[in-house]
This record gives sequence, C-alpha cells and structure tokens, in this order.
Amino acid sequence: MDDNPLIQMGLALLLGLLVGLQRERTDASIAGIRTFPLITMLGALCAMLALRDGEWMIAAGLVTVGALFIIGDVVRSRNEPVDPGLTTEFAGLVMFGVGACLVIGSARLALAVGGVVAILLHLKKPMHHFVGAMGERDVRAIMQFALITLVILPLLPDREFGPYAVLNPFKIWLMVVLIVSISLCGYVAYKFLDSTTGAAAGGLLGGLISSTATTVSFLRRTRESPTSAGLASLAVMIASAIVFVRVLIEMAVVARNSFSALAPPIFAMLFACALIAAAAYFLYRHEKTDLPEQGNPTELKSALIFGAAYAVVILLSAAAKEHFGSRGLYVVAGVSGLTDMDAITLSVSNLVENGKLEADTGWRAILLASMSNLVFKGGIVLFLGHPKLFGRISMMFLIALAAGGAILWFWP
Repeated sequence: MDDNPLIQMGLALLLGLLVGLQRERTDASIAGIRTFPLITMLGALCAMLALRDGEWMIAAGLVTVGALFIIGDVVRSRNEPVDPGLTTEFAGLVMFGVGACLVIGSARLALAVGGVVAILLHLKKPMHHFVGAMGERDVRAIMQFALITLVILPLLPDREFGPYAVLNPFKIWLMVVLIVSISLCGYVAYKFLDSTTGAAAGGLLGGLISSTATTVSFLRRTRESPTSAGLASLAVMIASAIVFVRVLIEMAVVARNSFSALAPPIFAMLFACALIAAAAYFLYRHEKTDLPEQGNPTELKSALIFGAAYAVVILLSAAAKEHFGSRGLYVVAGVSGLTDMDAITLSVSNLVENGKLEADTGWRAILLASMSNLVFKGGIVLFLGHPKLFGRISMMFLIALAAGGAILWFWP
C-alpha cells in the first residue's frame, strides 16, 4: 500500500464514512456519518504523530475517544433513556485503531477490519435472528466444533509415526476438522430450512452432512408414508450427487497442485448424477415433505471414529500401493467407499499430492469408491425402504453406475 499521508488519510476518511453511514441509519445517536470519519482520521493522525513523538500519542488519542464516548453517554442519560448496548462505542474504538493501522500497521488489514466492522453492524437483525433460532443442541454443536478445532488440533504432534511414515496425528486430525467443517456448514443451513421446503433442499444439504445418513432418514419416512417414495428417491439422488461436490472440495484442499489432474473425471460423474437428479426433480418437484432430522456432525465420538478410520485407510492405501500396486489400492477403495467416501478421498488425494501415486490411479480409486458407496446405499434401500422406493432408486443408481463405468473405461 502507498505510504503517502494524504492517501492514508483519504482511506481513513472513506472507511469512517462507510461505518458512519451504517450507524446513521440506526438509533445510535452518539456517533454517525460525521463522527466516525473524524474518529478514524484521528487514529491516522495520532499514528503519524507517533512516528515523530512516540507511541504514547496513540494511547492518548484512544483514551480521549473513550472518554468522549463516556461523557456523551452520561449527558444523554440525563435527558433520555439510554440504550444499554455498547456496540457503537466499541465500533468507534475499533475504527480509531483502524486509522492508526493504516499508518503504522498493515493497510490491507486495516481495510479488511473496517469492512468487517461495517458488515457486522449492518447484520445486526440477521445475526440476532440466527442466535434466537438456535437451540441448545445447536450451541453444543458449535462448542464441540471449537473443541475439535481449537483445543485438540494444536495439541497433536506434527510428525510421522508408524510403518510407511504416513501416520501424522496433526494432519489426520486436520482432515477431521475439514470433514466436520463441511458437515457443520450443511447442518447449520439445514436448521434454517422450513420444514416443508421440500426433499430437493433436504437432499442438497443432507449430501453435505452425510449422504448415507440422509438416505436412511428418508427411507424411514417412506415406511411410514409410501406415497412419499418419489420425494425420497429425489432426495437420495440429490444427496448422492452432492457427495461429488464434497469430494471435489476435499481434493481441492488436500491436493491443490494435483487438483487439475484429479478433478475432471469426478466433475464428469457429478454432471451425470446431476442430470439424473434433475430428471427426478421434474417428476416430483410439486410434492412437499417434512425434512428429516439430521444428527449433530460435531460429536466428539464421531470425530474420533472418523479419525481412526482415516488413519486405517491411509495405512492400508500405502501398504496396498507398496505391495500390490494399483489393484490393491482399488480393493481398499472399494471396501472403504462402502460406508464412507471421505477417508479414501483424503487418503488418495494426499498420496497423489505427495508424489506417491499417479493421478490417473488416484481418481480411478476415488471414482470406484463412489460407485461402491452407491451400491451400499442401494442395499440399504432394498432392505429398509419401501419396494416402490427401491424400484425408483435402483433405476437411478444403475444409470449412475453405468456412467461411472463408462468414465472408468473410456476416460483417456
């Protein structure tokens, strides 16, 4: 960023105007469209003086702004009821810091913080609605995510253990964090859907959480109400297609340098499944159904189970590749993919990224695992679902399996 004082002061003015514009449209009368630019420019000016006279100039300016806010609140409280909230006051202090950061810190950081302040102030009602709509179970899910991400992950050693030097506790748990993050995003969005939004949305977000769990959830509803078989088949097919979106996200995170070599066949399979789901949507789009309840994706027990499963798949994949070549890896992929796509996707992507596996073998193993997963879910439908549902699902899955087989056979 430019070190020109005029440019720095100009940026301070613009950021102050941005935040002040938002405050002017609220009932916060203590600071608005004029006051916030002055606060931000004062921060920049104090930082400029600090370069010459010492850092105490910034502290003095910050104390002055805080004192003025206190005086303003006291004066207003004598004449009218005062809102007990301190959002505007804290925003003013932050914007003073933004002005100072423009001069003696990172200008990019200052711009980002100023933008975030404006957005947070603007999203007051949606954020309050979000919190108000959360139940105890949802809060527990977020706290458990914090435990998994902020407490457990930093404590794990970041080095390889065991045979084949592929078991790194930190990296294994980092993959747990990735999977839980994807699932939690789907879970949070799922909670804010209306109960009659429809099976399409349920399958869409359910696929981000767990396509297998979504399949079982809708199967239970068809046993209670066989007339909902069309909607259930739509939801299951959409969830099964979204699995490939999840796979592509995981590949992009784990195998950035190899993504262009791994992704095209998976995109092709996603496109084929999306076409099947679109055909089902046009057949059943006018029907409505209650959304089934989704389980908490941040349970520590589930995270530990996935972490252990991922470690086993990593070890088996490395051993199979070492002793049996690609055929052994395909066997591991087929077995692993029966119940879970994440572990084999992350394992294979990691091997490809580290140069221990060819990209052509990697995407074939992942695609084979996805086909195995379709077979497994088809078996669940056969044993747990209504016969009418199995007839519709089996036709969709057979077409998807044929598409997968064609990609395996004809892809260059």
